[in-house]
Amino acid sequence: MRISLGCDEAGLPLMDVLRQHLLSKNIEVKDFGVHSLDPVDYPDIAVAASESVASGECDRSILVCGTGIGMCITANKVPGIRAALCHDTYSAERARKSNDAQVITMGARVIGPELAKSIIDVWLVSEFSGGMSAPKVAKMNAVDERYRQQRTSAEDVD
Repeated sequence: MRISLGCDEAGLPLMDVLRQHLLSKNIEVKDFGVHSLDPVDYPDIAVAASESVASGECDRSILVCGTGIGMCITANKVPGIRAALCHDTYSAERARKSNDAQVITMGARVIGPELAKSIIDVWLVSEFSGGMSAPKVAKMNAVDERYRQQRTSAEDVD
């Protein structure tokens, strides 16, 4: 499994912990930054990391900012991405099993490192179970496709 990582300066201390946690489990990471406490625009990081998942370069992504909210909103703008903000293990499990979320976001100002590692561990071993959720995920994918087609049609007119 290859996981892309991304954070802003607020998320850097927690991301450092999560990066080491993943590496200790021999999970390959692709790091989209940041590596200093200098302010950055988190949408740039969220888009780059999420696009690595949408393209198939990475299997999943972990994004961390102060609250996790901005990263989640931004990641969900990338076509084909289902991102979930998770601050507990149950939500992380359900994000995968029910919603096939390939991106998880967390807030470094909301949770501590030990809980974050537990959340990641549950999310990594959980897989989409299909079942009653499959038609709902298919509808989410159809929304992405509809908007993708609308953008393509609008670009053709220009």
